[in-house]
Amino acid sequence: MTAPGRRLSNGTMASYGFGAVAYGVKDAGFGTFLLLFYNQVVGLPSATVGLVIMMALLIDAFVDPAVGFFSDRTRTKWGRRHPWMYASALPIMVGWLLLWNPPSVMSEPQTLVWLFAMAVLVRTAVSCYEVPSVALTPELTSGYDERTRIMAYRYLFGWVGGLLMLLSAYKYFLAPTAAFPNGLLNRAGYSGFALAGALLIGVAILVSALGTHHEIKNLPHAPIARQTLRDSFAELRETVKNRAFAILMAAGVCAYTIQGISYAMSNYLYIYVWGFKGPTFVYLTIALFSGVFLAFLAAPRLGKSASKPKAAMTAVLCGAALNTSPYWLRMLGVFPEVGESMLLPTLFGFFILGTASNVTGFILGASMMADVVEDSEAKTGRRSEGVFFAGSFFVQKCTSGIGIFFAGMILAVAGFPAKATPGTVPVGTIDRLTLIYAGLYIALACVSAFFFSRFPFGRVEHEARLARLATTPVRES
Repeated sequence: MTAPGRRLSNGTMASYGFGAVAYGVKDAGFGTFLLLFYNQVVGLPSATVGLVIMMALLIDAFVDPAVGFFSDRTRTKWGRRHPWMYASALPIMVGWLLLWNPPSVMSEPQTLVWLFAMAVLVRTAVSCYEVPSVALTPELTSGYDERTRIMAYRYLFGWVGGLLMLLSAYKYFLAPTAAFPNGLLNRAGYSGFALAGALLIGVAILVSALGTHHEIKNLPHAPIARQTLRDSFAELRETVKNRAFAILMAAGVCAYTIQGISYAMSNYLYIYVWGFKGPTFVYLTIALFSGVFLAFLAAPRLGKSASKPKAAMTAVLCGAALNTSPYWLRMLGVFPEVGESMLLPTLFGFFILGTASNVTGFILGASMMADVVEDSEAKTGRRSEGVFFAGSFFVQKCTSGIGIFFAGMILAVAGFPAKATPGTVPVGTIDRLTLIYAGLYIALACVSAFFFSRFPFGRVEHEARLARLATTPVRES
């Protein structure tokens, strides 16, 4: 029942990877604009918005493993994963539109309830797509290096989706106007932003599901045993007790929380620290995509030539050093000032290399999670791709939960004012903001790197395990 170690065709790889655009759109919206929208545009307190979004994350702690578990046990003529993928498209699109269009007549408490409910709806629907979708990775191939290549494509397209939304927001939907010199505060622009995102999400999901539909006949089809609800929970507990899975979860919580804080803080840092305006955001998008493309090229090569755990650990540490250096250097007075010609080239150089390092770490970590599937199969006799990737996906959603909560707290502790005008925030406030942000970034990166260094196996152990599984029958799941 283990997937063959084959190389996927370019068409299958492209359509499967393109499905990650849906998550990229959601991630860019939640991570980059949601806190800003409800705080600076709608006018809710930043710490309260962060808390509400993190509370919504608690629901995901139950939804994600449930989706993974039931996806593993789904048996239809369309396989285990595709029915979930097809069914999730419309709910995500509707929830996305509602999230960005809260009725203006509501009171502050009512608006917070709306935010909570819509965040839960969107993330639950996204779970019903993304968990089964990404669980296809270890089913499509057992190849140690091919899995890294698959994840590189998914991260590339995921970032393409997110960066397309950033570019469309900065260039079109939230571009400066006479009425709104800071276009990010234009509430009407978010309606168009939401509609474009909903359409892109729907297209991405359907392209991915239809483009991989022909692979259903090639996927592992483990038999299902009849069991009680109690037995099902016992099986779930046995599965998630896997040591390698726990280590990756711990590393991922820290790494994705960093990303969540960075996303939520990004517009504050770009506008109020670095003085970005209009076309600068377009150049920023190009710089970030350059970093992602470097990771797309580098991660598979690093996975082949070096240990995945050590490469992921190194990438996380390099990313932290590169992404926080501009803030440390600014506080030391040795970084180009706002308005100087060398500011943007220097800053974008750090951002490109820092993004490349971070995304490389994420790709390698996701590839290692796919390898955990056979480790668990060898110990339990069951294939539980859905459960493992549900855990991985829950960790990723810390990006828009715990990360936004921390970002809201950073803004509150720094004393950052609501609806602030660029250029009027006191220098002391800016310094506190950047010091807290950079210090927290470094601390979380060190913890994440430590856990990556503790991952218990590599290529040799994985290939030996596949050889043993080839002669071992799979237990009913």
